[in-house]
Amino acid sequence: MPTPDFILSLREKVGHDLLWLPGVAAVVFNPAGEVLLCRRADNGRWTIITGILEPGEEPGPGLLREIEEETGVRSKLDHLIHVGTTDPIEFPNRDRCQFLNLVFRCTYEAGTARVNDDESTDVGWFALDALPELNKRHRMLIELARTSTGVPVFEA
Repeated sequence: MPTPDFILSLREKVGHDLLWLPGVAAVVFNPAGEVLLCRRADNGRWTIITGILEPGEEPGPGLLREIEEETGVRSKLDHLIHVGTTDPIEFPNRDRCQFLNLVFRCTYEAGTARVNDDESTDVGWFALDALPELNKRHRMLIELARTSTGVPVFEA
């Protein structure tokens, strides 16, 4: 899905200035214990599945929407694993954002992992001992999801 309309409207007013946005992310596991990743079209990096919530959208359903929109995979939410703030991000078009991010562990239900929109150039399942290059935060979130007890981790 392209940039949401509400962000485009905000960008008309604030230009490339830093926006504080609600983000969601998923660490999705299949029955083989592999994790679902996508390669972002804007910067070529492999990531867990991430997205921006629409105004008024609940985090759980919003994340399930994002997973299916981006990968063609239908999942179920297991539980919230992490609440945290990302570092500021600058996109190739110079837009700057920072996210309050809610991260969930999810389980595959149906569908074939594939590029399902223009946000990714590749999508796939990866064994935990054969992950592509990922940023440190996403590696930490995958490990947290793997060992999660159901109690979310957050800065106290």
